[in-house]
Amino acid sequence: MQFQGTSSYVATEDLSIAVNAAITLGRPLLVKGEPGTGKTALAEEIASSLGRELLEWHIKSTTKAQQGLYEYDAVSRLRDSQLGDPRVEDIKNYIKKGRLWQAFEMETPPVLLIDEIDKADIEFPNDLLQELDRMEFHVYETGQTIKAQKRPIVIITSNNEKDLPDAFLRRCFFHFIRFPDAQTMAQIVKVHHGDIKERLLEAALKSFYDLRSTQGLKKKPSTSELIDWIKLLLNEDIDPQTLEEINSTTTALPLNGALLKNEQDLQRFVPIAD
Repeated sequence: MQFQGTSSYVATEDLSIAVNAAITLGRPLLVKGEPGTGKTALAEEIASSLGRELLEWHIKSTTKAQQGLYEYDAVSRLRDSQLGDPRVEDIKNYIKKGRLWQAFEMETPPVLLIDEIDKADIEFPNDLLQELDRMEFHVYETGQTIKAQKRPIVIITSNNEKDLPDAFLRRCFFHFIRFPDAQTMAQIVKVHHGDIKERLLEAALKSFYDLRSTQGLKKKPSTSELIDWIKLLLNEDIDPQTLEEINSTTTALPLNGALLKNEQDLQRFVPIAD
């Protein structure tokens, strides 16, 4: 099966090519792009399109690579031994399987999402090199070697907040999701708001792209924020003419709290009362 996008996810041709190339090569797909461009949702849609289970591993600044393999709870075992719990005889009772272990032992290879890998320590990607390359790892506490029955589809996302190691990049198929142009964005909006009138859609998109092009904007509004804004426009029955008459580079758009997310940007368009 080939991934071509879904009814709820507009995939450009170059993105579909990247997904299918990574699957063919058996390499992780590293997806970069600004926040709100659908990187995380991509893994969900690939799983849905191909009929695979989705396993999600959301990375935080404190996440360690070992947690993706397994965690050994020595403290609980010590406590149970003091209480005379018979479970202490089997160390496996104190080993928690991580997302990679879960993915490796599934008969039907799942889609494994490693989300926002650039949030972790710089050594995090290097610590996963061998496991992602060989699709196996060793459990020292039990002497087991866990090897993937079949190679899962691995999707790794990054917001480009820090550079990733070259050795890690060599093992990935890379794709950068460009911010959608107006035509593609119109398709995306219609997926979420199929009943929107063309005039309102055109006016909203013009205002949105004018806003994004404003010089010095600290945080440009994203696709997901546009979807939220249009939902509010529809809910409030905003007349397209209202948007057409507004110069969004100098005047506040209606309901702009859906688009502008910090006070510096907001103050550029909303006069502050004395």
